[in-house]
Amino acid sequence: MKAQTLLTILTIVISLFTFSCNTKIKSQEKPENFDWLIGQWERTNEEQGKTTFENWDKISDFSYSGIGFTMQDGDTIKQEKIRLIKQNDTWDLIVKIPEETKDITFGLTDFTHNSFTCINDSINFPNQIKYWTENNKLKATVSGADLNIPFEFEKIKGKKPTHNNNV
Repeated sequence: MKAQTLLTILTIVISLFTFSCNTKIKSQEKPENFDWLIGQWERTNEEQGKTTFENWDKISDFSYSGIGFTMQDGDTIKQEKIRLIKQNDTWDLIVKIPEETKDITFGLTDFTHNSFTCINDSINFPNQIKYWTENNKLKATVSGADLNIPFEFEKIKGKKPTHNNNV
């Protein structure tokens, strides 16, 4: 009888120890990694006469900062500031364009080692943004309802493009 009780207690202690070790290992796992975004990118499928760029930097393991801008005849005609941040165990893509007074937040719904998808169902367009890498290119789509706009970027080597902040 005593051997049975001792065996039960030992089993419980071992189970608690194993659970405790697994919890510590999980809490020390590396966070999601979006480092494949980092760099200066030029859009290759832009309409003629315009040039579009996205520049991404890593701020921390939980924050990336981007800026996208389109130039025409040497002037910036469109600009957006983009942040990919983790808050309260949730990743969000936050977009700020000069024409809007508030940021637009898209919640991350899907993530792999080289892609992510974010959704905001409270707006008409775009309500989904997806980024991924394929053959050393950065690709993205912005979509909503019946409209899907593809973006394809190649990494810029050398000097970082500059833009006019008057937008």
